Amino acid sequence: MSNSITPRFVPRVPTAFLGAATAALLVATSSAAMADENLADLVEEVSPAVVTVLATDGASGQRSDNGRNLDRFGENSPFEDFFRRFGEEFQQGKPDGERQPFGQDRLRQGIGSGFILDEEGYIVTNHHVIDDADAVTVRLDDRREFTAEIVGSDPQTDLALLKVDAEGGLPYVALGDSDAVRVGEDVFAVGNPFGLGGTVTTGIVSATGRNIHAGPYADFIQTDAAINRGNSGGPLFNMDGEVIGVNSAIYSPTGGSVGIGFAVASNIVTDVVEDLKEEGQVSRGWLGVTIQDVTPSIAEAMDLETPQGALIASVLEDGPSAGALEPGDVIVEFGGLPVESSRDLPKLVGRSDAGERVSVELIRNGEERELEIEIGALPNDRMAALDDSRSEDQEERTASESLGATLARLTPEARTNLGLEDEAKGVVITSLEADGAAARSGLRVGDVIVRLGDRVVENPAELDQALSAEDDKAALLLINRRGSEIFVGLSLT
Repeated sequence: MSNSITPRFVPRVPTAFLGAATAALLVATSSAAMADENLADLVEEVSPAVVTVLATDGASGQRSDNGRNLDRFGENSPFEDFFRRFGEEFQQGKPDGERQPFGQDRLRQGIGSGFILDEEGYIVTNHHVIDDADAVTVRLDDRREFTAEIVGSDPQTDLALLKVDAEGGLPYVALGDSDAVRVGEDVFAVGNPFGLGGTVTTGIVSATGRNIHAGPYADFIQTDAAINRGNSGGPLFNMDGEVIGVNSAIYSPTGGSVGIGFAVASNIVTDVVEDLKEEGQVSRGWLGVTIQDVTPSIAEAMDLETPQGALIASVLEDGPSAGALEPGDVIVEFGGLPVESSRDLPKLVGRSDAGERVSVELIRNGEERELEIEIGALPNDRMAALDDSRSEDQEERTASESLGATLARLTPEARTNLGLEDEAKGVVITSLEADGAAARSGLRVGDVIVRLGDRVVENPAELDQALSAEDDKAALLLINRRGSEIFVGLSLT
């Protein structure tokens, strides 16, 4: 018996298949190489219009927003420790080890980025790059330097407009349409990180319409293109070479890039630049109302089909909407444009001109209405804020089992403690059960219940009677929280 080896079966791959696979690989490699080459050509085309902004502040001893101690970007943001404006700062003529402590007299210079908007020499950058600057110098890609005039700036959107005079013309780039930007599309940033000069980073659009609690008028594009200190004010480009955003903030626990950056959307830039050119400041329309989102619980309490629109919480007595809008109105359309949430309305109103009459569609008491309102001018000092301070009023406390809360009549002492006006009325919450209906609905100790449904309440007994009369699973409360009236949907199940 002879020894034999059974041969292994080795399948033969058709030559045609190998050819197709090789061809596909070659095509993919060729496409990638072509994309790289196209990007390089694009970068070469737009980079001359990207500038370094040098903002010099004399011996003021004051910290500015573009300093090394990076400012928090957005009060009361859940991520306020990590949202950072990112300028870069140094003292002229002194290496790191010889810098004077902040607060002493010295020449301080903040470094940011910007881009030339047109051949007339207008340049866009961030407000925080040039804020409090005594002098601003712009350095071009070809190393030419010009003294820049600050045409105007807008802290509300963190944008500023500069102007330089240069003979022989200047390279410039165009603003694109940020409303057309799609999540996932390729983008690249050009700027001056850490004072290193023109630097290019690439990435994609991670999100649009981001709210980073930087004010009601700013709209942000999120990107994972690396941006760092010194990139501030520089452009975010699409693959057509158009500026779709101005790099303004990063989310970072360290101050360096972790792949989450934010750029002010270019359509906001277009509006702001137009106003700054004409007036040196931004004029915004104003309704004189406070608003809030329509939450699912509020929508249920108001018998709305969907939780959308901007809910009017209060109307200023001498404001432009007095006599037209009412607390409880839900604005669903403004000037022919939809209002999906409360964030949409300030931007739409802000773009309107004072004196302009605008059509407003709203829902009032379950019925659709259309009004025409004359827009007012936003006062410069008009601000709104909520405070979480608590009241410990001790008088007339009554336990409410249906709310899971302890209630008290609003006394003069409680008004003082809560910062309320003398004529404020209602029932103050003095304690809450963690699993009670009030706590589950978002009510807080110190909130003053002003109205339940259409019934005004001034003491715990009246509130109990109003609650007993409720047959629905949800009720709409109007509360006064540290001077600001807002609606809350109360779940009674």
